[in-house]
Amino acid sequence: MDKQAVVVLFGGRSSEHSISSATAGGVLRAIDRDRFDVIPVGITREGAFVLEDDDPDKFPLDAAHLPEVVDNGTRVQWPEPGGIRTLRVVRPGGEAHDLGEIDVVLPLLHGPHGEDGTLQGFFDTLEVPYAGGGVLDSALCMDKHFMKVALQAAGIAVAPWVTVRRREWDAAPEDVRASAAELGLPVFVKPARAGSSVGVSKVENAADLDDALAIAFAEDDKVLIETGVVGREIEVAILEGAEGPRASVPGEIVLTSRGFYDFEGKYLGGDGVDVVCPAELDGDQVAAIQAAGVRAFEAVDGRGLARVDMFLTTENGIVVNELNTMPGFTPISMFPKCWIASGLSYRELISELIDAGLRR
Repeated sequence: MDKQAVVVLFGGRSSEHSISSATAGGVLRAIDRDRFDVIPVGITREGAFVLEDDDPDKFPLDAAHLPEVVDNGTRVQWPEPGGIRTLRVVRPGGEAHDLGEIDVVLPLLHGPHGEDGTLQGFFDTLEVPYAGGGVLDSALCMDKHFMKVALQAAGIAVAPWVTVRRREWDAAPEDVRASAAELGLPVFVKPARAGSSVGVSKVENAADLDDALAIAFAEDDKVLIETGVVGREIEVAILEGAEGPRASVPGEIVLTSRGFYDFEGKYLGGDGVDVVCPAELDGDQVAAIQAAGVRAFEAVDGRGLARVDMFLTTENGIVVNELNTMPGFTPISMFPKCWIASGLSYRELISELIDAGLRR
């Protein structure tokens, strides 16, 4: 059987550049080389597409040295729409080389300019197949405000919130403080369009709200203030198969000393948080969580994959917190852990994602 050419695309212009690069390191190490020829393409922090080294060790998950895509002077040229899908690279000296015809792109990008529908629209325009979310679900889930609106419209419970624009905060801070007070304490303050808990603060004292808003506004000019939900933090992984979406066994975020599941806890193995999969749940709870995950995925017109984060309250109520259309694939990430616990290996998971992209 002829191998299929897969572009593994990573890096990007967002604050999650290094996490994307570390994810790529894991994928490059695990992808089925008997089935796929791999072309690694990095996006620098400035937005240049460069031909990268096919070397997993170059992109480790290391708290002391987070990996990144450095501009090596190459420039990747994408194929024209409607023609042969030949990828080209221009070397620093100006000479151009064909890299061959590509079958599919596997985007491993987090945050703006990668996970928000812009890159997906780019590949739709080029008529190049790609794995993962499409334009609509990527854009919806990147913006936590509109994601909540879509979930609410489908009858799915979400945490109460208010959305604040920077101009509103600048013009009438007392009004914003009053709206936040109605939500009670604690509240979470989050940038609307950032991921991986970047810029997120837990506010347990009203006097700390201003500082939390400053941190969030440094990431985005639209911010959510959200009621803290009391419950177990449950996550379920969704994959779109040929027969429709299916859910993994649920996992749980267990906080032992950390205030919430922040960037360090998610990616750098920080103390105070345990990622447990499968979670200790009874059969009815598992079925309800899996059904809620699939419903949420369908509510945002999900494609490819998503991780659905939710709270399980003491009354067995389910409150969906958010969907992540490109969850991390690092060794300690919940998404691969849940599929491995469900009987799907890391390598098989990557193959399923690619196959879903090829089916389109």
